[in-house]
Amino acid sequence: QVQLVESGGGLVQPGGSLRLSCAASAASRRIFSLYTMGWYRQAPGKQRDMVATITGSGSANYADSVKDRFTISRDNAEKAVYLQMNSLKPEDTAVYYCRADVFGRSSWGQGTQVTVSS
Repeated sequence: QVQLVESGGGLVQPGGSLRLSCAASAASRRIFSLYTMGWYRQAPGKQRDMVATITGSGSANYADSVKDRFTISRDNAEKAVYLQMNSLKPEDTAVYYCRADVFGRSSWGQGTQVTVSS
């Protein structure tokens, strides 16, 4: 099972930007490149929802609410995945989790808080 560590959360004003990072302790770069990586978020009292996912080959998928504002990317050599968040809105406030999927198994990070407020 892969260990995931998120970083980059914080407090930002509406309209601002943040970049989240997720480092994976995969056994090798080749193994990491097999993972589909994703960012999910959970606001207080709400379910955890998909924000964006990216396959090992770089094919990305986004929730409608973040399209054209967020960009997911990955660096297989560094075994990392990123989420660039622009034009942030108060409704983006949540704990953001990194997830790795491979061979039908999922691993989650501990989460990082993102708060969008003036």
